[in-house]
Amino acid sequence: MKNFESPLAAFLHWEKTIPNNVYLRQPLNRKHTEWTFKQAGDEIRRMASALKAYGCEPGDKVALISKNCAHWMMSDLAIMMAGCVSVPIYPTVGPDTIKYIVEHSESKVLIVGKLDDWASQKSGAPEGVQLVSLGFFGGNEGDKWEDLIQKHEPLMELESRSGDDLITIIYTSGTTGLPKGVMHCWSAMNEISQTLLGVVKTPEQPRLFSYLPLSHVAERIGINFQGMYRGATVSFPETLESFPEDLSACQPHVFFAVPRVWAKFQEKIWVKMPEKKLNLFLKIPILKNIVKKKILTALGLSEVGFVVTGAAPISKDMLEWYEKLGVTIHNCYGMTEDGLMSHFNRPGANRFGSVGKVLGKAEAKLDKEKEGDNEGEILIKSPCLMKGYYKDEEKTNASFTEDGYLRTGDLGEYDKDGFLYIVGRAKDQFKTDKGKYIAPAPIELKLAENTAIEQLCLVGFGIPQPIALVTLSEEGKKLSKEALANSLSASINDLNPSLAPYEKIKKAIVLKEDWTVENEFLTPTMKLKRNVVEKKHIPNYKNWYDTSDEVVFID
Repeated sequence: MKNFESPLAAFLHWEKTIPNNVYLRQPLNRKHTEWTFKQAGDEIRRMASALKAYGCEPGDKVALISKNCAHWMMSDLAIMMAGCVSVPIYPTVGPDTIKYIVEHSESKVLIVGKLDDWASQKSGAPEGVQLVSLGFFGGNEGDKWEDLIQKHEPLMELESRSGDDLITIIYTSGTTGLPKGVMHCWSAMNEISQTLLGVVKTPEQPRLFSYLPLSHVAERIGINFQGMYRGATVSFPETLESFPEDLSACQPHVFFAVPRVWAKFQEKIWVKMPEKKLNLFLKIPILKNIVKKKILTALGLSEVGFVVTGAAPISKDMLEWYEKLGVTIHNCYGMTEDGLMSHFNRPGANRFGSVGKVLGKAEAKLDKEKEGDNEGEILIKSPCLMKGYYKDEEKTNASFTEDGYLRTGDLGEYDKDGFLYIVGRAKDQFKTDKGKYIAPAPIELKLAENTAIEQLCLVGFGIPQPIALVTLSEEGKKLSKEALANSLSASINDLNPSLAPYEKIKKAIVLKEDWTVENEFLTPTMKLKRNVVEKKHIPNYKNWYDTSDEVVFID
């Protein structure tokens, strides 16, 4: 694979060498519009000219709010060509967050792409900021993209940027407080992209499928930038409802999914073929390969060569279940602040339950409370670390050790072979009335093996023993209360003997309300906002704890 200097340099190479290959495939009203590298390049260059005509100078900020689509990736490249700094915004955030990010970043332009409900968000666009909307997706705010690319000639003399210059400010979705603007430079994005080229093997010009938020560092680097570096064809889903059909039609060579997606796939498979029947078929030599092929083709994973998961814990049981289907999932670990250069499982070094070994030029160590501890806060150093938080020197300084390591806030331990295991998040630890600290993540992961559970949050403030707040999966919602109570009680009773006395779960509380991005219990990357859950339910802990039932249903 060619050694490029930047994501932009990679795109320019493919624009020149394979101009007629399809770069982007965008479905709309169940029809696909395709852009070759040449066609995309022409449109991107014209938009770069439009940005310069707005007065955008090298280093100026340009914000972008959109769901994943062809124009998201073209906007990103146009911003690079103009020498500007991209500021992606999650497409689901409310107007207050939009206003904060655009104003805080001092963005001159806001590109409004494919959105579900811009009408409820547009009050967040500050006065004085130039809006650009996509007529392709029905947008009519400010200037239309389509008019601008008709009006402007392609930009041929591109702005030169050095490796230390900013390429993007990624505002973290954050489980608490206001989003923080993570600053990354060109060299950092190039280093991680080149490193992944060596880890993730694909055919030449592979097929990729982009559906997790491009505003998040993982999708941005793992799909958007990797698409540029590999000369890939990138496809997108049109809607949530069409996602299965669009993924199946694409049959990508690489697939990245968060644990919730793997759980949903599992549920979907079991609806078509109950678990006991599937397990039986997989034990019959003449049938197992036929069954595997049929399932993977229907999912869209029949030609996938590399499968990745991350962003949240995934159970070892889930990984082993997919392995039986012929899907080897590689768990990885990284964050916005370290530019994903942290830990990665890879072919030949993939240990279920771990997040892999140190990746590329990263260095890692544990900040232990005392000598002899097995676990401690994970500290990371690499060429891909953020330059800091935009306009926040105090939080930047607090995020690094004196010797330049990033404080991740996650607790981990290494096995003798150098595989890292995440054992919790320092801020998530809580004390019960007994005064003992409890790390909820490992306990939650074990309890979540019950397929009736969609999500859960282990809590214990102000009560003697922890309790599990639970929302139900589609499978769980189909069970009677009696069957569900028996199932949850059995899971708790099976788990408790392996826990320390102060960790033993007293009971499960089944909540009626699902936790979603829309009701702000989840971040846009599906991480649980523990503080939001606690704030709403903490007044009830004592009453729930004092009830006689081991499983309490909240109507």
